[in-house]
Amino acid sequence: MNLVLVTGAAGFIGSHVAELLLSEGWQVRAVDALSETYDPAVKLRNIAGLRQNPSFTMVFDDLTTARLEPLVEGVDAVVHLAAEPGVSKSWGEAFPTYVERNILATQRLLEAAARVHAPRVVYASSSSVYGPTREPMHESSLLAPLSPYGVSKLAGECLVGAYAQERGVPTVSLRFFSVYGPRQRPDMAIHRFTEALLDGREVSVFGDQVQLRDFTYVGDVARAVVAAVTAPIPSGTILNIARGTPVPVPEVLRLLEVEVRGEASVARLPHRPGDTRQTHGDNRAAEAALGWRPTTDLPFGVKHQVAWHRSLRERPQDEGVDPDVVARLPSSLQGGGIR
Repeated sequence: MNLVLVTGAAGFIGSHVAELLLSEGWQVRAVDALSETYDPAVKLRNIAGLRQNPSFTMVFDDLTTARLEPLVEGVDAVVHLAAEPGVSKSWGEAFPTYVERNILATQRLLEAAARVHAPRVVYASSSSVYGPTREPMHESSLLAPLSPYGVSKLAGECLVGAYAQERGVPTVSLRFFSVYGPRQRPDMAIHRFTEALLDGREVSVFGDQVQLRDFTYVGDVARAVVAAVTAPIPSGTILNIARGTPVPVPEVLRLLEVEVRGEASVARLPHRPGDTRQTHGDNRAAEAALGWRPTTDLPFGVKHQVAWHRSLRERPQDEGVDPDVVARLPSSLQGGGIR
């Protein structure tokens, strides 16, 4: 049974990746700082079931300060999903946090991987590295991020490439496009829309133009990540992980109205700096390299996400969350770690 280190394992995508790895017979060593980006109790709920699996080990620690070589030692792959997310929040005084969590943490992890000769590092990048365009985004398209967040993810990609080229670390970078599905972060569009509809509140839509997004279901993304762990591809490979079909945001809202059986009252808010008009990922390289294809269409994925939101309302919010862990959160982020 082989071992994979998954960073950011208590998050939205990380918990799905860890779950899939376990289902395919891998051992998972998970690390997460349970940062304050959103409620740490939500993240603990994401992994409540995983922590019952004897092949899953959870370490609460911060990649910017932790001793990383012990975490990386003996693994067959590193899946680096930990990051500070969010385009609109990355401006101004918040940017040092993005530097620390998206650039410094990535460099420290790559350095540890180089020292212990980790067989592979899979890095989670973002469609936010691309410049604005109305054309499909290919891996060779213009890289011109519109936000500090996008800059930080592109800087991480550059570090991954440098360590692949000069330090011999086998790497793969995956550019994710508008990931959605169960456990989605509270700040993301479909999560916000769904909660507002279920509450009977106004739905906030940003910008004075219709935006198109290449919504990609989290289960499909997790399959791509797991495929990248073992795929026989050259070090330094970069791949788009996208459904490949941009959809207008109002169409997503209509799908949600059908699932929730309600009508949205829309509040139009100003354009947010960093939001691009359209994302459209060309996924042919990922299909060729990983044998991967997205299989979840948007109506089916939306149905599953809405069902997840409803399920949270039908059970206590803290169900599955260990109160002892919650009580010890502050100390867990000061170098020690709770296992």
